[in-house]
Amino acid sequence: MSHRPTSAAPHLRRLFELLAAGAPAEELGAVAAEARRAGVDARDLAEVEAATEAALRVRNTLRQHRRRETELTALFDTAGDLAALRDLDAVLRSIVRRARMLLGTDTAYLTLADEEAGDTYMRVTDGSVSELFQNLRLQLGEGLGGLVAQTARPYASPDYRTDGRFLHTGSIDAGVLDEGLVAILGVPLLLGSGSGGQVIGALFAADRTPRTFAPEEVALLCSLADHAAIAIDTARTMADARLALAELAEANAVIREHSAAMQRAAESHDRLTDLVLRGGDVSDVAAAVAGLLKGEVAVHDGSGWPLTATGEHGGGFTDGTERPAGAEVTAGAEVTAGAEKAAALVAAAESSRATAHAVFRDGRWVCAVLAGQELLGCLVLYGRPELDDPDRRLFERSSVVTSLLLLLRRSVAETENRVRGDLITDLLTAPDRDPAGLVARGRRLGIDLDRPHFLLVARTGDAARERLADAAVQYLFGCGGVSAVHEGAAVLLLPCDGTDPGEAARAAAAQLGRLAGVPVTVAGAGPAAGPRAIADAHAEGTRCLRAMHVLGRDGGGACAAELGFVGVLLGDDHDVDGFVAATLGPLLEYDAQRGTQLVRTLRAYFGCGGSLTRAKEELHVHVNTVVQRLDRIHALLGPGWNTPEQTLELQLALRLHLLSGG
Repeated sequence: MSHRPTSAAPHLRRLFELLAAGAPAEELGAVAAEARRAGVDARDLAEVEAATEAALRVRNTLRQHRRRETELTALFDTAGDLAALRDLDAVLRSIVRRARMLLGTDTAYLTLADEEAGDTYMRVTDGSVSELFQNLRLQLGEGLGGLVAQTARPYASPDYRTDGRFLHTGSIDAGVLDEGLVAILGVPLLLGSGSGGQVIGALFAADRTPRTFAPEEVALLCSLADHAAIAIDTARTMADARLALAELAEANAVIREHSAAMQRAAESHDRLTDLVLRGGDVSDVAAAVAGLLKGEVAVHDGSGWPLTATGEHGGGFTDGTERPAGAEVTAGAEVTAGAEKAAALVAAAESSRATAHAVFRDGRWVCAVLAGQELLGCLVLYGRPELDDPDRRLFERSSVVTSLLLLLRRSVAETENRVRGDLITDLLTAPDRDPAGLVARGRRLGIDLDRPHFLLVARTGDAARERLADAAVQYLFGCGGVSAVHEGAAVLLLPCDGTDPGEAARAAAAQLGRLAGVPVTVAGAGPAAGPRAIADAHAEGTRCLRAMHVLGRDGGGACAAELGFVGVLLGDDHDVDGFVAATLGPLLEYDAQRGTQLVRTLRAYFGCGGSLTRAKEELHVHVNTVVQRLDRIHALLGPGWNTPEQTLELQLALRLHLLSGG
């Protein structure tokens, strides 16, 4: 029986089926072996083997096409991400993830250049497990990444640890070892093309086993790197555009704000100018500024005392402290609450003058009112803890208008004071010539001579006499007083304010000394009403001023009653009882309340020349009793009672007390 050879057709059909199903190369290669086992003749077997080779070539071509399709799809997806770029980090993470997926590597990462530090740093990683690796920084020329950044060319290393083409460093090798990487492919991120391209970073794909990267894999990673560079450049451009838009919007806002401020400033300037031209006063300016700034405004003089104010700050300080006529900071620590507030305002005004701007102090804005460098006063704004630049400039401009009004007001006051000074001169030289006429002249000038007044006589060195006269005008500004120069001294006549002439003299000495810049001695007298009484007060003040110089009390203030027995001798009323009460008052009161004999003991002690033995015999008491009484006298009169000066006054007071029947 003859054997018929097997046909090749089924095997050829099998090749087509496997090829269509995308079978692996091993299955395609097995078809020829099956045909040989099946007894296909040599001629047909050669056809099957040729067909198998063709099928393998077709399979490889299809696989390459599919791979290229996948790569193109990834590139198109990346391009789509770039077109809809919203989050740069998200796009870069997507590119790194696709690079890892398409090249089939264990990890992929992207580094960017740090222009300030002069190196590169890890920006995005995918598949990394090492924190040390994720925080690596590479200098130019260090490691494979540094070489890519330096040369702007791709580099592939099948085994990084043994590759000697680049500089190994301890930190980079430690990071690569910690991540376990072996094969690394790196390509540059380029902006621009050709030799002028700028490297802004690098894209890497790496395996933890040795691997040789094919040229098409390098080309694919380069394409992804180009997309990443475009994404970064686009993001930077958009960031610059957003910054430019923000700056433009800010500039427009500033321009609008400046325009509004200029318009408001012009309107405010017109309003304040109109006030001045219509003869407005400082109070009108304060009211206008308060309305413009929506706060409360007060104007204070150079001493810190209020001239005018709006709202609850009108008429004085917030605690109701009023300025007494001619009052100022007194000597030493004896200051009133109002004087403390005035001093605080003066300090704030000095700060404003030093900075040439309004300052915020104690919950209020203070702006110095200046004439050159002279401090005329200050403008104070309440109720506006926050003051923007336009309002602040408006507040500062208002101080200029206020200074003009205060200068005008002072000029008028100086002119009036010269006219009134003639009246004071006539009062002091001829008070009895025409008393009624002097009173009438005073009323025409706004001075009621029938009202009680203090009369102050102030003197300083000859070199500062003119400064003292100007200081007297400034000191009386706004309080209804008048001054004149008479016989080389400044004479100040000011209404009584409930204090005594000694307090008025001390207040004037302190402030006149500050205004004149030299020590000023002031003697006070009064109260006095009427031409003759005022002239007598001047005579007493002049005598008191001479006595203060003899007693070494220059630069201070006092009245005759405060000079002890000297004052009794100088004063016109010779108030003996007042002197005795002022000197022996504590002892007299103690004896009256307790029935003791301290006054008699002191008289005996002085009468015996300070001898305790003789004093105890005269008093008929034990010597210890005399010592105890003297201790009590010491406690009541103070430690200086037995000084020579005090002893003299005590003995005189004891003698006057005895003569008066005490």
